[in-house]
Amino acid sequence: MTTLKRVDVHVEGVVQGVGFRPFVHALARRLGLAGRVHNDVNGVHIEVEGALAGVEEFLTALERDAPALSEIERVTVVSARPTGHNGFTIAAGLPSGPLRPLVRADGATCDDCLRELADPADRRHGYPFINCANCGPRFTIVRGVPYDRPLTTMAGFGMCQACAAEYHDPGNRRHHAQPTCCPACGPRLRLRDARGTELCGDPVAGAVTLLRAGRVVAVKGLGGFHLAVPAADERAAALLRGRKHREEQPFAVMAADLAQARRLCEIDEHAAELLTGRARPIVLLPRLPGAPVAASV
Repeated sequence: MTTLKRVDVHVEGVVQGVGFRPFVHALARRLGLAGRVHNDVNGVHIEVEGALAGVEEFLTALERDAPALSEIERVTVVSARPTGHNGFTIAAGLPSGPLRPLVRADGATCDDCLRELADPADRRHGYPFINCANCGPRFTIVRGVPYDRPLTTMAGFGMCQACAAEYHDPGNRRHHAQPTCCPACGPRLRLRDARGTELCGDPVAGAVTLLRAGRVVAVKGLGGFHLAVPAADERAAALLRGRKHREEQPFAVMAADLAQARRLCEIDEHAAELLTGRARPIVLLPRLPGAPVAASV
């Protein structure tokens, strides 16, 4: 006779917005366990039951095989009475309790999404808001916790049938990825002038034209604004510095890739690792003599 065991597990740390619930769902199903998982205001709560050996393997793998973006601080396990529950589900988050939000910082676009972005045959070809469970906006879109779509800036964008199918598919990398969207159902680009009037034509091409003309372009994303000028244009950089009243603090320079960055700065192994990591942080680097970057930057 199989010995059944049930446990309530609470996981604290950076475990929201990192694909933790889909990971738990897949792990439980692989081990033939029943129960459910949901976010709460300070982590992830799991109820799991099944064969004793399966539950013990689940608890071991929970920390050993956790998603790469997660950072587990504490796992609390409490034994409970088996209920005979069937199946394992991802439930809606519970918004009550003391707040201790630890939502992952935004992640740079992953290689899988970049391949889709560049593929003319893909339905997200050229779509600037592309993301999945492994990358994209997290902290900047949060309006509250737990980290579920209704509590993010994506709440107003209902998923189309194709996106919803990906979202609910345990085998898809967008399984329960809260910012999931596409050109049919997600945010879209528009280009407006300084008076707010929408301009005709392709917004990206129009923005490029304005930048090349030395204009300041404010790029509004899901989580805020990015002010942009050509880094080599002294007049444009000085104009932006004056408008922001930023007398000394340097501006960040964006580079398309590591090869382009190496033409501007000295980059050692550690800096290269940071520049190409998941976070793509701003990194302070020694400027190369003659680098095409304006003095006002």
